[in-house]
Amino acid sequence: MKKGLFITFEGADGCGKTTQLNLLKDYLISKGFDVVITREPGGKGLGEKVREILLNYDGVVSDRCESFLFLADRAQNIDIIVNPAVEQGKIVLCDRHTDSTVAYQGYGRGLDITEINMLNNLATHNKKPDLTLVFDVDIETSMQRVGQNKDRMESAGKEFFNRVRNGYLELAKQEPQRIKVINSTKSIEEVFENVKEIINSYII
Repeated sequence: MKKGLFITFEGADGCGKTTQLNLLKDYLISKGFDVVITREPGGKGLGEKVREILLNYDGVVSDRCESFLFLADRAQNIDIIVNPAVEQGKIVLCDRHTDSTVAYQGYGRGLDITEINMLNNLATHNKKPDLTLVFDVDIETSMQRVGQNKDRMESAGKEFFNRVRNGYLELAKQEPQRIKVINSTKSIEEVFENVKEIINSYII
């Protein structure tokens, strides 16, 4: 490919997206592609500092402050990691991106989604992923997978995560060409077969 791809992995906590991202990384490398891995929050460098605050700060964080911290991390990730790699013909796999902010802060926290979309566009220079994979899982399975050792975001509660899940499904209805929903209650191997089927239509 002369120009790379920007692929994002989304879903509620415990959906298995990070496992699938790493499996896809190995699969693409075996096919000869140059792959870059990043995440939001927490892209290499400054993003790692922002992630520490977002996930582990033990004081009160306002909903708007939380959103702006995610957006600052996103701007850094797009400008420093994603855009240069895509322009070099690499495939960038990103663990969470703009849809997370809409699902978590918009649908989950109840912030204005129109404003969030405007701020996302500002942070990314209106760049959208070429493909987004949403790994859908019921809330009971999600909570079971997360376990007892929860970070600040994972501790938000069942009702919150139901709203997040429904937010992702609504986003997929709005942008079916970009956002593909994968049932991640299946085995890791079965889920990855679905991932490969979708990815192969983009790289072959």
